[in-house]
Amino acid sequence: MNKEILYLSPTYPGYVHDKKICDEEELGFLKKVSVFVDLGYLGMSSDNAKIIIPFKHRKKQELTNEQKEYNKWMSGIRVKIEHIIASVKIFRKVKEKYRGRLYLREDTIMLVACSLHNLRLRVKNV
Repeated sequence: MNKEILYLSPTYPGYVHDKKICDEEELGFLKKVSVFVDLGYLGMSSDNAKIIIPFKHRKKQELTNEQKEYNKWMSGIRVKIEHIIASVKIFRKVKEKYRGRLYLREDTIMLVACSLHNLRLRVKNV
């Protein structure tokens, strides 16, 4: 994992669930990729993507030790993804509600923040 942001969808209000965004955007992958998702994406599928989802704990049924270890491994990867998201949100404009008048300015702000994140990674590696 190189921590670089490779895809950015149009921005949506905070109350819109990520799964709904994926359904509306109809994400397609040109190459075979692995997509790590949480239980909110249950039922997501793609032709070129391998959807990796944790095991769900059901009522009156415990997870096996192997399933617990798998979930622990996956949560370690997801924490790294959350850290990447947090590094984009260090910019105040991204964290707060945009109150400007220009249409689609939020998309430009997010694009700049993600580009600065990727630039910071490249400069750090030089």
